Amino acid sequence: MTDARRGLGALGEARAATLLAERGIAFLARNARTRFGELDLVGRERNGCYVFVEVKTRREGSPVPAAEAVDRRKLERLARLGEAWLAARGLRGEPWRIALVAITVGREAERLDWIDVD
Repeated sequence: MTDARRGLGALGEARAATLLAERGIAFLARNARTRFGELDLVGRERNGCYVFVEVKTRREGSPVPAAEAVDRRKLERLARLGEAWLAARGLRGEPWRIALVAITVGREAERLDWIDVD
């Protein structure tokens, strides 16, 4: 991965973490490792529901828009990651959900979209 791409990803995760706070979600972890891989962000809502957030950041004009970069297979993987994260902390059975933060970075502005995944 190039430094520019890594930097874009870090920018996106920082913006997404701010968005969590704006939505009243307590920030718990960034780049949380599990035996299946890594979760971009983990938060917890006031009602106790854990939120596993996938962050996709793209530059304006990218051939694959950020919101379209997560397919069914990736969602299934995120579910396994989330369940593993909870299990490792003795929280198996706690309520959880997945969200996507799709960020498009343009020359003059950024667009952030919060997408709740069913």
